[in-house]
Amino acid sequence: MAAMLCFFASDLHGHRHRYDALFDRIAAERPAAVFLGGDLLPAHARSAKGLYPEVADFIGDFFAARLALLREQLGEHYPPVFLILGNDDPRAEERQLFDARYTGLWTYMHNMRADWREYEVFGYAHVPPTPFQLKDWERYDVSRYVDPGCISPEHGMHSVPVDTLELRYGTIQEDLERLTAGRGMERAIMLFHSPPYQTLFDRAALDGKQIDHVPLDVHVGSIAIRRFIDRLQPLITLHGHIHESASITGSWKQQIGRTWSYTAAHHRRELALVRFDPARPDQASRELL
Repeated sequence: MAAMLCFFASDLHGHRHRYDALFDRIAAERPAAVFLGGDLLPAHARSAKGLYPEVADFIGDFFAARLALLREQLGEHYPPVFLILGNDDPRAEERQLFDARYTGLWTYMHNMRADWREYEVFGYAHVPPTPFQLKDWERYDVSRYVDPGCISPEHGMHSVPVDTLELRYGTIQEDLERLTAGRGMERAIMLFHSPPYQTLFDRAALDGKQIDHVPLDVHVGSIAIRRFIDRLQPLITLHGHIHESASITGSWKQQIGRTWSYTAAHHRRELALVRFDPARPDQASRELL
């Protein structure tokens, strides 16, 4: 079987350098597919100058425009681009990802399933509660428990209206059950923003820190996602969110049963580009560009 190159990147946060590196590699290597795991947009509190494109509309004037140039350049070799947003991306921007002007440039995947070749792609953007104020992409994990120092989804800020009952009672665990109900996972590629709990990918720099004399858990990933992987064993899972984790643990990939999991989150300026072949998930590589 011929090798099938896929790209995975996450947590680009609007940095021009990271996007330039990604687009350059797509043009040069012509991957079969590109997966983008959230936190794609510039933080609104930061200046558009320097690392960020000086555009008023990041999605339309930069992201879509650059992908359109790539599609023109690559023609029939332009890859499908599967993407989700992340907890730093305001959900108010989500509607633009459905704009008909951008049809064919990407496939938006949050809470969605798509057929791709002999594989199924699933996307899910929510993360467990964090200490941050923006709650558009936060969800209770398996219960209404919130770790010390974190803010519940009900008490932060939202850029779009959310049903009160959904905020109060919705969980990542229930969402994943609905998303994948009745589907086999043997050929599934799962595009998450959150890492799974107690893995090499969810290790935060919280060593020795306490709140009200309670030690903080250094593992901050999703229990629901970890249980989902343990139980259903999807082929590949893709993660981001915790930038420093790979640096702390020394690893960006991990096998969980039959599942191969990768993180593309990175705590320095470079783009962390994961290359993988779904037929050979154990041979994935990661390069800092």
